[in-house]
Amino acid sequence: MLSAPSAAVVRATLPAVGAHLDEITERFYAGLFAAHPGLLRDLFNRGNQAAGTQRQALAGSIAAFATHLLDHPGQRPDAMLHRIAHKHASLGVAPEQYAVVHEHLFAAIAGVLGGAVTPEVAAAWDEVYWLMANALAAIEKRLYEESGESGLRRWEVVERVEETADVATFRLRPADGGPVPAFRAGQYVSVRVELPDGARQIRQYSLSGAPAETIRQISVKRVPGDGTAPDGEVSNHLHARVREGDVLELSAPYGDLVLDDAPDAPVLLASAGIGVTPMIAMLAQLAEDGHRAPVTVVHGDRSPADHALRAEHEAYTAKLPDAALHLWYEQDAPAGTRTGLVDLTGIAVPAGTRAYLCGPLPFMRAVREQLLAKGVAPADIHYEVFGPDLWLAQG
Repeated sequence: MLSAPSAAVVRATLPAVGAHLDEITERFYAGLFAAHPGLLRDLFNRGNQAAGTQRQALAGSIAAFATHLLDHPGQRPDAMLHRIAHKHASLGVAPEQYAVVHEHLFAAIAGVLGGAVTPEVAAAWDEVYWLMANALAAIEKRLYEESGESGLRRWEVVERVEETADVATFRLRPADGGPVPAFRAGQYVSVRVELPDGARQIRQYSLSGAPAETIRQISVKRVPGDGTAPDGEVSNHLHARVREGDVLELSAPYGDLVLDDAPDAPVLLASAGIGVTPMIAMLAQLAEDGHRAPVTVVHGDRSPADHALRAEHEAYTAKLPDAALHLWYEQDAPAGTRTGLVDLTGIAVPAGTRAYLCGPLPFMRAVREQLLAKGVAPADIHYEVFGPDLWLAQG
């Protein structure tokens, strides 16, 4: 953990560093990409960089890690570290890349704070950085070893299903004819495609099929631009160009939003929009396992026509002996569903419930607050964020 002298320096300088984190991370990425343009072309999400969300996520994680070291000197923030490490592993991040990040991050800190970065201050924050970097590298090493796979593997599209106007499902098998390794319900894979400008961009997509299937399945929502960010490069490429017979590059499965090994515990699965994808895999796993404890399934969407994988949502829920599906639609809500946003006020949540959330950040914040009010323990509420994890940055 952080040494006592460094802790004192970090505590004294954290307000100044925190106040300039956005500027520091902006300068960091500019310097990093100027020196290593291939990282922006082939590793980092260019859309997130354009929108600034990657900067916010990095700033949030640095501030959260430093604050945790000061407030809980005998503990590591393992939940945050594991979430980041799983994402890094899916991207193939290597230990030596942490030295590259260190070089440009500390150049940015010195450039922004100037003379305030004395040798003592630099040494203290250097200790913070390497505590975080070494912890992540160790977790990532273990994840690589557990996956049994190295690098990306080629998978052939054997079927494409149009789920909605904006969501397509791609069913895949290994192009080499080899075995399909198991995955845990809720995990994702990184998918790399070559874009028309030659860039090889990578995105993460949850595995939306049953873990027992020999065919992998991802369901991809086409991401439109919103004025602050461009159209999703990879999602639009997949929708426009990828058909049956085409080949994609996939990582091994990663992600720590997975079902606990608690067969007798009640489960709540809450999703909104394309956040439904990991929940379908979880429902399939619960049905396969014959889970007998109560399962509460909650989903919100714009309309029934926008509800991807609705048939699977209903079918897997029906296979469970004690499960209920609650649906909310902002418009065109049919009989038996609710109109508006997800609201758990009238939903019974049994004691001891383990909750899993996936969807837009405001949705997950609202559901988490309602679950806490119903007595669900904070440690039993788990979440997945598509894209940079802004929960820390905004929290």
